Amino acid sequence: MFDELEKYKSNGHFFFSEKDDLKKVCNAPNNGIGVYVVYALKGGKIELIYIGSSGKVMQNGNTKVRLGGMCDRLINGKQFGDARKRTWKTKLISENIEALDIYWYETFDKKNRDIPNFVEGTLMQRFYEIYGSLPKWNVEY
Repeated sequence: MFDELEKYKSNGHFFFSEKDDLKKVCNAPNNGIGVYVVYALKGGKIELIYIGSSGKVMQNGNTKVRLGGMCDRLINGKQFGDARKRTWKTKLISENIEALDIYWYETFDKKNRDIPNFVEGTLMQRFYEIYGSLPKWNVEY
């Protein structure tokens, strides 16, 4: 869906189901910054439900990486009032989602200098242009 993500060579993805420990399955970098896109696998269909980012670029060009990087943001970042390691399990059950497929991309590294919030905003805009709304789990932008 997002051709602009193809240029980021430092990327990956992992699956998360209600039986998994998010800390064990998350393979996002512990020191990188970038964006992540979350897809729900439900009833044989795939739906993009969330777009997020981790990390900042400071005025002097240095990066500000959350302790634990993008990995920690995915595991312990707050969503739905608590850490994702807890709330995502609850959401999977309440929304009858079989699993989440989480893709991550380092957008600011030796090869690319794209600010994570800018890339997140670009992805959010593309999604909005196509569907006329934000992804289901993005409350606002």
